[in-house]
Amino acid sequence: MLSAASCFSDADRKRINECVGAAELKTSAEIVPVVATSSGRYDRAEDLAGLLLGIVLMILTAILWPAPRISMESGSWDKDPSLIQAGKLIAAMVVGFMLGVAAGSRISGVRRLFTPSGQMREEVQQSAQAIFFDKRVHHTASGSGLMIYVSLFEHVAVILADQQVLTALGQATLDELCRSLTMQLKQGSPTEAIFKTIEAASDKLSTALPRQASDINELPDSLITID
Repeated sequence: MLSAASCFSDADRKRINECVGAAELKTSAEIVPVVATSSGRYDRAEDLAGLLLGIVLMILTAILWPAPRISMESGSWDKDPSLIQAGKLIAAMVVGFMLGVAAGSRISGVRRLFTPSGQMREEVQQSAQAIFFDKRVHHTASGSGLMIYVSLFEHVAVILADQQVLTALGQATLDELCRSLTMQLKQGSPTEAIFKTIEAASDKLSTALPRQASDINELPDSLITID
């Protein structure tokens, strides 16, 4: 799975950082772009992938290597074939489970396949809210923080705003910015999508919350990546 840090070159980071700095010259809001590799662990998806692959391998083993039929009248006292077959099936199940778990932990497409979209959206929302507080976006003096949050594994973006920004722009405007960000992420690179979203947000904020002479820069003008 592609990590958040590896998505951005030094030039990409510089471009986004300069965009944040330029945007905040026009508004009293503090804009913080954040990109995370993933917002959740999703262990259950790995277990489900392992269980499914284990069952498949067990069925294939039963079909391809069936237990031999030994007549009771043959005079053979060889090992009970049913016990040998049971051992094969158990081994196939264990191997399949381990391979499935490994695939689920290493291949994002496999883990996404076994994770409900609703769960991923919930994890992204919770992670975004936690980072909103942890990175002090919520603790600016004027209560004017705006965070653009992108979670790569889930393919979900969230835009969170402090009360002053929310009052000035309205939730509908924030939802519109988030929809535009999502569409751009589908069509192009994260760098371009975040850059355009910062510009669009600053255009709206420059009117709703114009910069004041007394405003100070409270948060770093830099992209945050979380792996």
